[in-house]
Amino acid sequence: MNPTLGFIGLGNMGHPMATRLRDAHPTLIVQDVRLEHAQAFAGSSNAVATSPRELADHVDIVFMSLPTPAAVLAVVEGDQGLAMGARAQCVIDLSTTGPTTAIKAAQLLASHGMAFMDAPVSGGVTGATKGTLAIMASGAKADFERAKPLLACLGKVFLVGDKPGQGQAMKLLNNQLSAMAMAATAEVMVLGVKAGLDPVLMLDVLNAGSGRNTATTDKFPRSVLDRSFNFGFRAVLLHKDVRLCKQFADEFEVPFSIGSAVDKVWENAAAQLGDEDFTRIVELMEREAKVTIHGDGMARQG
Repeated sequence: MNPTLGFIGLGNMGHPMATRLRDAHPTLIVQDVRLEHAQAFAGSSNAVATSPRELADHVDIVFMSLPTPAAVLAVVEGDQGLAMGARAQCVIDLSTTGPTTAIKAAQLLASHGMAFMDAPVSGGVTGATKGTLAIMASGAKADFERAKPLLACLGKVFLVGDKPGQGQAMKLLNNQLSAMAMAATAEVMVLGVKAGLDPVLMLDVLNAGSGRNTATTDKFPRSVLDRSFNFGFRAVLLHKDVRLCKQFADEFEVPFSIGSAVDKVWENAAAQLGDEDFTRIVELMEREAKVTIHGDGMARQG
């Protein structure tokens, strides 16, 4: 018998992931703090819960895709939290929250007889839409085997550990490298264009050489050269992930000099960009250099 699924958080990432789960598994009930958003997604009030607890009263497995550690704990805890639900047996967190939050959520849910898996994802809105995400799961093997066919609807699934928080640890490391690549590539591209190099040709050379990274192969071609800056991830959230990784390194007393420098870069970017797309960090660097990158190969001075 197929389990009934629940999904909490229909944001930029949650919406396409919930859509894929619904397409593969029609018995999906959703919940979002924006009730009208959930109703628009579901198309029927019968497929919408008004609280996490109500959702957990009616489904077997709950997925979450939420923006911050505080949001995850708010959904799990309290009188109307998931932990108080009567039916749900397993909660799968697709968010990026860091190991500490995952461990706390797992302990709270376990005290109410519910299993927990952290399964953060990487691949952006495009990956969520196409079902090509990298999914970094951790939890008990039995829970993983039950969840794996469902997670496979969203992308390639990796079991990175059997303890809560290990998936989150892997995700923080992934996002740290991604944040480094974006910041460093923006800096290099601005410098090259200011020196008179063609940005399109620069990317061709970098992608054929050892400088290749996710910013040169994906973010710049898709969101910077055409000045759309619509990759689908907020600057404040990327800084949140970088800061969580720094805290993770501090906890394990691992030197983090490069990571700390990247943290400062994204702290400044988040302060200026806020909820704007993180690829707009390029504009901040352009402003200081008094140059603008364009996909037609032209550098606009001033």
